Amino acid sequence: MDLIGFAAPFTPTGRTALVPDPPWHYSGDLLTVEYRTDTDRVRALLPPELDLAPEDPGAVALIWADWQSCSDSGAELLDPARSQYKEVFAVVRCRYEGVTYSRCLLIWVTTDFAIARGLHQGYPKKLGSIHMTRAMPHGRAAPRLAPGGRFGATLAAYDHRLATARLTITGPAETNGFVNALPMLHHRRVRAIERGGGWSLDEVVTMTGYDADLGAPWTGTAELELADSPWDDPAALLPVREVIAGYYRQVGVSWNGGTTLARR
Repeated sequence: MDLIGFAAPFTPTGRTALVPDPPWHYSGDLLTVEYRTDTDRVRALLPPELDLAPEDPGAVALIWADWQSCSDSGAELLDPARSQYKEVFAVVRCRYEGVTYSRCLLIWVTTDFAIARGLHQGYPKKLGSIHMTRAMPHGRAAPRLAPGGRFGATLAAYDHRLATARLTITGPAETNGFVNALPMLHHRRVRAIERGGGWSLDEVVTMTGYDADLGAPWTGTAELELADSPWDDPAALLPVREVIAGYYRQVGVSWNGGTTLARR
């Protein structure tokens, strides 16, 4: 009997696999703060075969996301521990073989299945503790998606605070920013089991979602503070030099694979 599953552990039923087969579907809230950092800091985090984006190369988007996700069956939605998670990710733009892409440089998530999906896609995911103010349509304990709505968001890892953001909505926007607006370009890399054996997997991949179902984007004034710990250093790697803008948007999107651009 074959052992099956999209990701380990593989079993005869496949039920214990950490990640179900794609497609994967996502619905969630995104709070984004775009800012500028030193261009040389971005360059230092890009592999040699990637170039800086030709326009505004020091622009960074730090994005808080509160997701509910599922596979085609939707079974995870009736077991919320398997469908709900949060993440914070830092995105820049880069250029590869004449095409400009978005690229995730740093990312923290709250669940193991999100880490497994991210490793498959080339996201450098780590565990973190993440909180966001929730928008709700009723009562005094939640802001509205309207001018004057105030939101906060935090990130910690290994009990150390790494990022704090605040957003006050001022009005509608055309988009929720420009940095995280392109297909993703990532490297998928796994080291050989032999010490000093190099890479057993070394690929350049790109991917994007489909069936996007996007809510109205909102913009506002934003504040962002980054900090370092002994185990994470976002403030040193991508320091905040100038806040561009903040955004809030509710979104839905699906994902069902990408494209390998190079395999070394």
